[in-house]
Amino acid sequence: MIMTMMMMMRKKEVHGGIVKLLLVVVVLLSLFEALVPTSFAANVTYDHRALVVDGQRRLLISGSIHYPRSTPEMWPDLIQKSKDGGLDVIETYVFWSLHEPVRGQYDFSGRKDLVEFIKLVADAGLYVHLRIGPYVCAEWNYGGFPLWLHFVPGIVLRTDNEPFKVEMQRFTALIVDMMKKNNLYASQGGPIILSQIENEYGNVDSGYGAAAKSYIKWSANMALSLETGVPWVMCQQSDAPDPIINTCNGFYCDQFTPNSNQKPKIWTENWSGWFTSFGNRIPYRPVEDLAFAVVRFFQRGGTMQNYYMYHGGTNFGRTSGGPFISTTYDYDAPIDEYGIVHQPKWGHLKDVHKAIKLCEEVMVATDPTYMSLGTNLEATVYRIGSGSCAAFLANVGTQSDATVNFNGNQYQLPPWSVSILPDCKTVVLNTAKINAVAVLPKVIPQALNYGFDSSGASQSSWVWFSEPVGISKSDAFVEPGLLEQINTTADKSDYLWYSISIGIRGDEPFLQNGSQTTLHIESLGHGVYAFINGNLAGSKFGNSGKAKVSTEIPITLIPGNNTIDLLSLTVGLQNYGAFFDTRGAGITGPVILKGSTDSNNLDLSSQQWTYQVGLKGDELDLPDGSSSQWQTSDLPTSQPLVWYQTTYTAPDGNDPVVLDFTGMGKGEAWVNGESIGRYWPAFSSGNSGCTDSCNYRGAYSSGKCLKNCGKPTQQVYHVPRSWLNPTNNILVVFEEIGGDPTQISLATRQTGSVCSVVSESHPAPVDMWDSGRKLGPVLSLECPSPSQVISSIKFASFGTPQGTCGSFAHGWCESAKALPIVQKACIGSPSCSIGVSINTFGDPCIRVKKSLAVEAICT
Repeated sequence: MIMTMMMMMRKKEVHGGIVKLLLVVVVLLSLFEALVPTSFAANVTYDHRALVVDGQRRLLISGSIHYPRSTPEMWPDLIQKSKDGGLDVIETYVFWSLHEPVRGQYDFSGRKDLVEFIKLVADAGLYVHLRIGPYVCAEWNYGGFPLWLHFVPGIVLRTDNEPFKVEMQRFTALIVDMMKKNNLYASQGGPIILSQIENEYGNVDSGYGAAAKSYIKWSANMALSLETGVPWVMCQQSDAPDPIINTCNGFYCDQFTPNSNQKPKIWTENWSGWFTSFGNRIPYRPVEDLAFAVVRFFQRGGTMQNYYMYHGGTNFGRTSGGPFISTTYDYDAPIDEYGIVHQPKWGHLKDVHKAIKLCEEVMVATDPTYMSLGTNLEATVYRIGSGSCAAFLANVGTQSDATVNFNGNQYQLPPWSVSILPDCKTVVLNTAKINAVAVLPKVIPQALNYGFDSSGASQSSWVWFSEPVGISKSDAFVEPGLLEQINTTADKSDYLWYSISIGIRGDEPFLQNGSQTTLHIESLGHGVYAFINGNLAGSKFGNSGKAKVSTEIPITLIPGNNTIDLLSLTVGLQNYGAFFDTRGAGITGPVILKGSTDSNNLDLSSQQWTYQVGLKGDELDLPDGSSSQWQTSDLPTSQPLVWYQTTYTAPDGNDPVVLDFTGMGKGEAWVNGESIGRYWPAFSSGNSGCTDSCNYRGAYSSGKCLKNCGKPTQQVYHVPRSWLNPTNNILVVFEEIGGDPTQISLATRQTGSVCSVVSESHPAPVDMWDSGRKLGPVLSLECPSPSQVISSIKFASFGTPQGTCGSFAHGWCESAKALPIVQKACIGSPSCSIGVSINTFGDPCIRVKKSLAVEAICT
């Protein structure tokens, strides 16, 4: 008995030891899994049909997110919303100018943390296309090149030039090596499945002559020598050497063909909208047209397409290029500048992606066959031996609906649309028929509540510092003649002072009435202020179509010594075109005091000028708000060259925050030392050419669909939440033209109404698709936030409703049942779905195609 008990105890001890050992092993494995990515090395190749990942052909949906145009705190949410929208891949450029602002001095911190961004993409289970360039264009200052390149002896950028190739290879290898060290290439188990070398060079290579061809061959060989283990691409490069894949950029790429039948058809930039320039109207691209372009690309053999942009973000600081590119880089993208999904664009494209993926297995297994169904009507069929089949029916006409016969069935096709049939029988989606909700954004003004000092007392609202006119810094220098600005400033600042003194007797031939003359100024751009004896005499700015400035300013001179101070400024440096880096800026002359005739003129261009790079306020570190130079009395307004500072409390909640610069002219602003970018509400767009509802039918161009006529191009400016403290946030503003800072206000970006319009001819939602089953249309509403519910129905009509979200109107035909039915189905719920048919609402007008339109409020 005792022996039996002892044996049982020993077994328990042994068993317990094993259990403890197993527990230790489990814990260690868990820790290992937490520390090491769960992905495994993938072999990425390609054939004529698709990219091949671990032996499997893939149709891939990609979207561009540029990591420095948002903040690290925004990245996880942006990436998750991209995944939720149906993306497989995130595409980004690498911004050389950010990472190596001084040769050999690197910065990968904060918004520049490329590795962390890629790791977050991997954590979400998405792939990465890394566009190293290192020229990026991207409406980025100097095309993404660091300015110090300009001063390398003997350098000529983007051509077969040894000094440039040395620098390009050095930086490209640095990035590739960084990716390898962090195991980020797919061949190492990471998410990067593609890399790009150079960028849109084929658009400009003719300007570089014969050296362009040898440069492209060198670029390709250099990239391949880095042995990333994944394919390389060149966009807009029809002569890209094998095995580099040449790809397409544009609003449409369905007609694009790679330069080899062994390469897949890839679209690296599908422009989801267009960029905005100060002084211009705001372009937008209807989602029906964008969806049409996407589906046409895949219909005609496409394998991977990328939205440029999927999230555009913000040009913080002085990063915008152009010149004259605005601070917002919203791009009318599916996720807006603030990180909010842009509906219905995001939702409709999500449905498009789902519909395409229903066809993926068949599409990657074979090549398409095409058949004409009539004028501007086309069917494309993918069919494999098992009997599986997918079809696309397209109406590329722009005028009217068409009824087509296909496989013994009739299908209605709106103009400029494609229907997707994953089984060659049932329509799952038509690009012109939107099931996704539309959401009206709204900007809610918030009081600019001022901060408090350490004792809790309210601080004064604004303090100020007057920027000295002309030369005020000890590093000023004198040179004969007029200097080009970029060579002089190395882009350390937007500003360069040109100063000259001239003695006046009163009898000079260029004077009228002994004191009056005209100051003639010629500048390469982008703007100039002229001060005479410390007083502003006039100013002139270029624009996105013409950066150069030519102006004549009437001035009055006094007997004795007169000082002419010219403040030249840039608004982002050129980023595109052959030899774009040679486009100068600044006052290169002539500068003339003009008399009544040319013979009476006095040309000042070759005289001794004094120069000052940048502003005194920068030297005093005014942007970070810590200077002791601020003045507290008699706040100046409507005066040029004034720095302002205040402190304020952040709005409650998590809604995106903006600053409204009503009352201000032009300048730059900082919040807690971070530059939110250049502001310019004084520059309004033209008064004509805008439309609230642009016809999506027909080829899109950047000037087709415009809004915001006659208004400031950009009135509000994004302040990332992560840059804000609960209280005592320091706002610093440098105002060039003259304004009233007390009119600056805070606002939060929130969601307004939620709307949808679904007709009786709409396909059922993609999620409901079932091969062979005929399902009816359904209108679905969902509040943007999980914490919200539908609190009221602002509009509901079944029949012939008119208008768009926010401005619906009842048509001549409508069902009296619509409002109560919708109210009963939706109020109090975060989402609701209603069948769109006469079975639900009755038939208010027989033999008329009817629609259900609803506008709801979520709270």
